[in-house]
Amino acid sequence: MAFDVSRRCLCSLLFLLLSPLSPAAQSTDGMPPGVAQVARSARVAQDTISLWVQRIGDPAPLNAFNAQTPRNPASTMKLATTFAALNGLGPTHTWATDVFIPGGIQAGGVVGDLWLKGGGDPFLVVEEVWKIAGELRDKGVRRITGDLVIDDSYFQLPPEDPAAFDNQPDRAYNLVPNALLVNFNTVRFTVQAQADGRIGVRADPPLPNLRVINRLKAAAGPCRGYQYGVAVSITGDARRDAQFDGSFPSRCRRFDISRTVLQADTYAWGLFTHYWQELGGEITGAVRRGTLPAGNRRPFLRHYSRPLGDIIRLVNKYSNNVMTRHLELTLGAERYEAPATPEKGHQAILDVLHEHGVNTEGMVIANSAGLSRDSRVSAEQLAQILLAGWRSSYMPEYVSSLALAGMDGTMRSRLNGTSGAGRMHVKTGRLDDVSAVAGYVTAKSGERLIAVLLINAPGAHLGPGNLLQNAFLRWVHDNH
Repeated sequence: MAFDVSRRCLCSLLFLLLSPLSPAAQSTDGMPPGVAQVARSARVAQDTISLWVQRIGDPAPLNAFNAQTPRNPASTMKLATTFAALNGLGPTHTWATDVFIPGGIQAGGVVGDLWLKGGGDPFLVVEEVWKIAGELRDKGVRRITGDLVIDDSYFQLPPEDPAAFDNQPDRAYNLVPNALLVNFNTVRFTVQAQADGRIGVRADPPLPNLRVINRLKAAAGPCRGYQYGVAVSITGDARRDAQFDGSFPSRCRRFDISRTVLQADTYAWGLFTHYWQELGGEITGAVRRGTLPAGNRRPFLRHYSRPLGDIIRLVNKYSNNVMTRHLELTLGAERYEAPATPEKGHQAILDVLHEHGVNTEGMVIANSAGLSRDSRVSAEQLAQILLAGWRSSYMPEYVSSLALAGMDGTMRSRLNGTSGAGRMHVKTGRLDDVSAVAGYVTAKSGERLIAVLLINAPGAHLGPGNLLQNAFLRWVHDNH
């Protein structure tokens, strides 16, 4: 359901946000009057809002409103997943990607089949694949006469349709986890007008098994419109065709757009092959999936990921969904043995939360990244997670993983120029009809507080959600 805010309504909301909140806003019971006033102006019903504000060190909240009502948390669910992973695995945990050569190296650096066994690395990006290819060269491999065999059996997932959530299967936020997920299966396409008047399309990385079909035409006129008139569709067998249609204004300098392409195994083959050949290596086989025989225990090469303490910064600051799910699956496999499954992961998160004093009764983790209509958590439960995070031995890693208001991540463009900029570490969340923010606020007084706001209302993901979030965060910062 759409939610329209008139120009007059928006002006009044901006006036409220830019004006000092009244002393009455310092009420210690229920919804702060200043925030309630913004909600009324935005036509957001109070019974759709939950909040919790607590001074760190105090036994009870300063403000709580509908705090025990289960609500959809959107991406603030990542607070639970990253806390559980950090405390269940430790900040130095790393993921291994193993290379096996069952037939060994023959004269001249020739090998038959080369196996890549995924360990669930959440950030196996292009630079890491290039390093793996380079390490193989350093260890004497020159020519691969067999196949590149992909073993992704560490994750055991039920069939999942990436279009199921919002019918956008080519968007990276809908990507399905895979134990050997390379570069998020994503290619960045750059559209540019050429000197000869044609419109060019360049793919980065340039995968040899991806076909770019360019049907774009040059158009006169200003540089504007949705995607500047560019339509992209990923089609063909195994999603190997990227087709571009439409008209691109020749006055536009360039347009960049990212889409997921291919399948996890064919993408891995394409990127590895690109770098392997670039380094002077040869490969004559194809790609296939398989499960490494049990006797092959010692890898020819082991490549380690970045540590978890670094990974959760990427997860929380930029709200990366598939990386979050990799954390959950890894935690489940570590606690309940491989292979990793969503059920093991859900249970592992709940177990770690419970062990750290969080009341998990009624909490529903339908998707550990929050990309679900069915996830449920209360404002009080999120506050308990944040409090547990503050008390944790790994508090510095946890807090610094959150977006810094007015400075980086999903909060980079929020609250710029206010006294609260740089003084709030928070996680934001947004789905259709859901808006959420939760984290740590350093008040003007220097006191540190936990702040949680959950809104489940028609149109909350549009303007009213951010306006309410800003009003709430400013109130917490200014009035405590």
